[in-house]
Amino acid sequence: MKNTGKILCVLFCNLFAINIEAQNPIIKDIFTADPAPLVHKGTLYLYTGHDVATQEDTNYKMADWHVFSTINMKDWKDHGALLSPSAFSWATGDAYAAQCIERDGKFYWFVSTFHKKDEVSQGGAAIGVAVSDSPTGPFKDAIGKALIINEMTTDMKYGWDDIDPTVFIDDDGQAYMFWGNGSCKWVKLKKNMIELDGEITTFTPKNYIEGPWVYKRKGLYYLVYASAGTKPEMIEYCTAKNITGPWRYQGIIQENVQNSFTTHPGIIDYKGKSYFFYHNGSLPTGGSYRRSICVDYMHYNKDGTIQKIIQTTEGVGSVK
Repeated sequence: MKNTGKILCVLFCNLFAINIEAQNPIIKDIFTADPAPLVHKGTLYLYTGHDVATQEDTNYKMADWHVFSTINMKDWKDHGALLSPSAFSWATGDAYAAQCIERDGKFYWFVSTFHKKDEVSQGGAAIGVAVSDSPTGPFKDAIGKALIINEMTTDMKYGWDDIDPTVFIDDDGQAYMFWGNGSCKWVKLKKNMIELDGEITTFTPKNYIEGPWVYKRKGLYYLVYASAGTKPEMIEYCTAKNITGPWRYQGIIQENVQNSFTTHPGIIDYKGKSYFFYHNGSLPTGGSYRRSICVDYMHYNKDGTIQKIIQTTEGVGSVK
């Protein structure tokens, strides 16, 4: 009996230790989705969606966008709900995927939501821009109208294709926005970040469905996205020597996630390491409409290709 008691004690202690080390999901008090990391002055900021659907709901309900921050990849500060569709007079509906980017001391938060039916648009998904002098706000509508409306893109014959913006500023200062469900669209942005600079281009990478994330590393451009090759979604990617393509398909880097039909990439280098943010449905009562953001390490091969993401509950280690 004494030995049995010791064994139970050891097992309990080990389980307790594993629970302490289980970082993922990184936000546990609310349901978060669609991660978009940004590094500014030594702090990593994480811009997220916010799932508020009940366990009985059968579709997304996303109330607003939140911001979290960390300086050590372990402790996350909650800055609250800093933006919602109600901040845009033209908007209605939910707070879909978004990304914030800094330029010339201002922070531009590109968001996807839906447009009211009015003299400008007959409704459908739309992309807006909010601006602030700080990564944590206050944010306000930068232009008083949508940057992209459904009528601007006609290749997809439904109203929800203009979602999930990702914005990238190249080494020469030219800004680009990529977005889209069903097909991927891109367009140049003017230096003020609130006007289009040219025509919209549409293309469809292999298995592409939604959620693009665009960045550059060691002279190579990366287009990472949620794929339609299987259901539920996985993450696949392409590379190119030019931001405008042609894009070369490279394969799958993240398999299906736990308890969620969707996943969504957010990629960043921070304090010497590469990180891959995504969401799953692993929190208690979680699911496809009640998702939670996780982070794991990202590794590259010598030729620049990305190694498979290993999804863990432990997450990543702390940094100084």
